[in-house]
Amino acid sequence: MSDDSQQPIVVKRIKKGGGGAHGGAWKIAYADFVTAMMAFFLLMWLLGSTTKGDLKGIADYFQTPLKVALFGGSGSGDSSSVIKGGGEDLTRTYGQVKKGETEAERKTINLQRLKEDFERQEKQRLEGLKSELEALIEATPTLRQFKNQLLLDITTEGLRVQIVDEKNRPMFDSASSELKPYTRDILREIGKALNKVENRISLSGHTDATPYAGGDRGFGNWELSTNRANASRRELVAGGMADSKMIRVVGLASTVLYDKTDPYSAINRRISIVVLNKRTEEAILRDGGMVEDEPAALEEAGDAPGDAPGPPDSAAAGNP
Repeated sequence: MSDDSQQPIVVKRIKKGGGGAHGGAWKIAYADFVTAMMAFFLLMWLLGSTTKGDLKGIADYFQTPLKVALFGGSGSGDSSSVIKGGGEDLTRTYGQVKKGETEAERKTINLQRLKEDFERQEKQRLEGLKSELEALIEATPTLRQFKNQLLLDITTEGLRVQIVDEKNRPMFDSASSELKPYTRDILREIGKALNKVENRISLSGHTDATPYAGGDRGFGNWELSTNRANASRRELVAGGMADSKMIRVVGLASTVLYDKTDPYSAINRRISIVVLNKRTEEAILRDGGMVEDEPAALEEAGDAPGDAPGPPDSAAAGNP
């Protein structure tokens, strides 16, 4: 009988495969998580260290980038960068530091200079329009024969075109707002030229100081000058000027005289058309009233060309 103690012992070891593929995967996932958390906390730190004005400026930039880029504003890159080497700022103004060792050149947007540049360019455009109108008057037989009654000058309001009466050549029928045929032709030719510019138009009617016959019945020089101004507006529109360009139509009676030495002069009876500059247009829209430029501008106009002032019309005829 064999001895059981001498029987060989067999040990079976089971090897499990595939475990090596998962041994380091958790480390990569954990590293990604830590990186994301660092980025999150860095973002929170940056937001916490930025003032409310800067945050609003950044938000405004992304809402209206063109406006902020042109005019700047708080938070639109005009504050110091938190991180050196942050690159160029959003609006090309000073603020963030350029990459590298070189200090960034600090630049500011001078709004006053931009405004002055715009007004200078606008004045040049109005002077160009004045030259075009003068050339049009010389080239058009209908206008050339009345050039002594067409006065053009640049005022603080814009380009002013005045159509004045002469002693023997009035613009309107006596004591009426009915335009003479040649006055219609003048206004329609001017209306075509005015439609070439984007500027808005102001129109005012003026009379001389002769009292209107029957003015005690409630109709006087105020009403007459207003009616003549509105009749002139209709002819400008008939000539091709867009009606939406007209921003103001007023009658000033004899309150703003062209010839202050002779309140009864024929030259005081006139229609004044002003191609407004942007500043005056905004003032009219904002305040809803007259800009106090015209009296001063009239004083600067100097002597008017044309015939010598004639005698006043008869008060009985009622032709202020």
